[in-house]
Amino acid sequence: MSDTDPSQFPWSLTASAQARAVRTGEISAGELIDAHLDRIAEVNPQVNAITQLLADRARAQAADTDRRRGAGEPLGPLAGVPFTVKETTAIEGVPTTFGVPRFRDLVADADAPPVARLRAAGAIPIGHSNLPTLVLSGMHSRSELFGDTVNPWDPAVTPGGTSGGDAVAVATGMAALGLGNDSGGSIRVPAAFCGVAGLKPSYGRFPADHRILGPADPGPASQFLVVDGPFARGVADLRLAFELLAGTDPRDPRAVPAPLDGEPLPAPVKVAVVADPGGHGVHPTARAAVATAAAVLADAGYDVQEVPDVPRLDETLAAYDLLTITEFAPTWPAVRPLLGPGGDRYLAPVMERTPPATSAEFMTLMGTWLTIRRAWAEFLADFPLLLAPVYTDPIPAPGLESRDPASRDRVATAMGLCTATSLAGVPAVTVPTGLTLGHPTAVQLITRPYREDLALHAAHTLESHLPPLTPITPRPERTLPV
Repeated sequence: MSDTDPSQFPWSLTASAQARAVRTGEISAGELIDAHLDRIAEVNPQVNAITQLLADRARAQAADTDRRRGAGEPLGPLAGVPFTVKETTAIEGVPTTFGVPRFRDLVADADAPPVARLRAAGAIPIGHSNLPTLVLSGMHSRSELFGDTVNPWDPAVTPGGTSGGDAVAVATGMAALGLGNDSGGSIRVPAAFCGVAGLKPSYGRFPADHRILGPADPGPASQFLVVDGPFARGVADLRLAFELLAGTDPRDPRAVPAPLDGEPLPAPVKVAVVADPGGHGVHPTARAAVATAAAVLADAGYDVQEVPDVPRLDETLAAYDLLTITEFAPTWPAVRPLLGPGGDRYLAPVMERTPPATSAEFMTLMGTWLTIRRAWAEFLADFPLLLAPVYTDPIPAPGLESRDPASRDRVATAMGLCTATSLAGVPAVTVPTGLTLGHPTAVQLITRPYREDLALHAAHTLESHLPPLTPITPRPERTLPV
């Protein structure tokens, strides 16, 4: 179907095309929302990605969009476009549950800043989306309140997490955009596993609000590591969402007024390639995805060079663990029961083997953090782009990381570069590269702080040679071997 033909399956159009069709009257916002609600009714029972469906609210907002168009009022760049919102992020009048039964009635009194930004652009929140319980119970998107989310490509492998519900919703055409967050791969990993594009922005690029209960803000790990970001089926939609989400907001003093595009770089732009971050081993599938992307960028005129490694990976992972454990340790006895039976198996091994930092150790850790950020700044001064795997292993089975400590370490190692770049505060874009044995493959493009434009441009180059894989109708059972 043509990207600009809304007459059939409007849910399969890009977000940009959906909004254009609404603005020009080719389709009403009400028809667009109804098409997505029909798609959700068909698909969500198979994948369990959308947790709280906002059908009546979405229809009412679509009717208001159509009224405004009929009155000749200007419509926003995402007019009528439905999007999902992770269960961590507030939608006014809707519970923000974090997948925890105890929070099922925790109704938000206002939209979180990124939800408000997308809504101001005309987009319509169509539902909350699933995640691991409290975003702490693992990488697989299974919550105590809503159950397991299924990878639409193959139910035998995980959709990833912690923003897995959004990735699945976008991949299957239940929403054109998804709003997740990432503190160590939580956007990039599910985007890679589900065959969609995802953006982890720089720290401070998008305003956000990550408070859970009451007015108290979280500690430094949650303040600095967690960033909100979008999912889309194509890079152009990712770029549009990036432009709309960026900017300052008085509700978030961390947000900075950085320009959307930096100064042009001298050609050819240098790209460092690291297929095996840290030298811990990389599966041939992940290595082949990097090689494919490197060849495309080289043919497009980039100066692509293999380099020995990324900066200080193992030291960064150790610092990340110590920082997060030190923050979580005081509340762990209260949090642990909220995770449900077995929900603590992902974090418990790390909590038990790594004691929280003393005050003196924490001061040293803050210095180490700056040292790591400096090392990345120097690396990216030489190479404005880094091309690398999102995950160095094949897509794992659901919940592998929670089976035992060895499996937990294997998963943590496979997504180690995602974790390290979160501590470094640098942005990254995940872009699909194709299919291997029926499963999506992907790479990430990492770049300098506040130069998301460089990664998005390179991702667009890749996508133009490696077309998007989605939307996909879920496969009910495995058809190909791993």
